Amino acid sequence: MTDDTTDELINATYAALCRHGYADLTMQDIADESTKSKAALHYHYDTKQDLLLAFLAALYEDFTARLREPEGDDPAERLVAFVDRALTPPARDDQRAFQTAILAIKAQVPYDDAFGERIGEFDAFVHDQCRSIVAEGIEQGVFHDVDPDRVATFLVTLFNGAHVRWVTEGQSAEVTRELFVEYVRSQLLADDGSEVAAE
Repeated sequence: MTDDTTDELINATYAALCRHGYADLTMQDIADESTKSKAALHYHYDTKQDLLLAFLAALYEDFTARLREPEGDDPAERLVAFVDRALTPPARDDQRAFQTAILAIKAQVPYDDAFGERIGEFDAFVHDQCRSIVAEGIEQGVFHDVDPDRVATFLVTLFNGAHVRWVTEGQSAEVTRELFVEYVRSQLLADDGSEVAAE
């Protein structure tokens, strides 16, 4: 399969998920968003699940590329910048519909090991990046001597919870960011550490 075909099918999957959601999504829906026939989709992917797993893999590549090098001169700034990027997906008119579909895919994880493995990659990346930044902050005396793994686990939970609250209640990412900045100030920063910008 050529890169152009892969990109087209990934983009078609995105559009179909936004239009139909996960539960009602069919291979025909995806084909309707592309120049390919349903038979052509089945030639490349045996099932809807196979195509969605490929879609999640592509989404993971975009996600990690966007978050891999957070800006900031010190660990506190970098941690807040990382959270900002993680909480603020690329601007799209259909972002709410897409995030709703992703939440529905996450709901399949207890019943589908393949989806669980893919979704777990996102959480593992966030955990590892946060743990690294926190550990660096401890070494530099910016953060208290906390357990980096526990902080990273908390942040993964924060991201997942923020996703659910946004989809189900419309809570803005800014609310979560403000709470997180307060957490950094009150729980992580050492007395002689750097200050964290509120905005």
